[in-house]
Amino acid sequence: MRIGELARRAGTTTRALRFYESQGLLEAQRTANGYREYDEHDLRLVSEIQSLQAVGMSLEDTRPFVACLRAGHESGDSCPDSREVYRRKLAEVDACLEQLQGVRDFLLARLAFQDPCLVAEPKEFKCS
Repeated sequence: MRIGELARRAGTTTRALRFYESQGLLEAQRTANGYREYDEHDLRLVSEIQSLQAVGMSLEDTRPFVACLRAGHESGDSCPDSREVYRRKLAEVDACLEQLQGVRDFLLARLAFQDPCLVAEPKEFKCS
């Protein structure tokens, strides 16, 4: 399939596909007249990249998953390097959640100081 069809089927743009190619994430075959040619495996690679980016991973983070699929694995997350990305991202998420919990605790403490009717949650009041 040509680049336009791949873009349509993947729900992306030809520009994004060319960018993936320039970053080494996608490798197009070339026809005799120079057109890019893709197959179903390329569609699978693009879908993997998109699904990972949709949950906040960078293009760099997607590399091990793409490499895993290129190596013939059924799933991009079945290789050790891919699982390491998951562990690293999970640690980042945990750190963000911890920071947000600190912010939440601070805000609750400030609300409780200003409003003595506040119990533990802003929606729970002991005074009316």
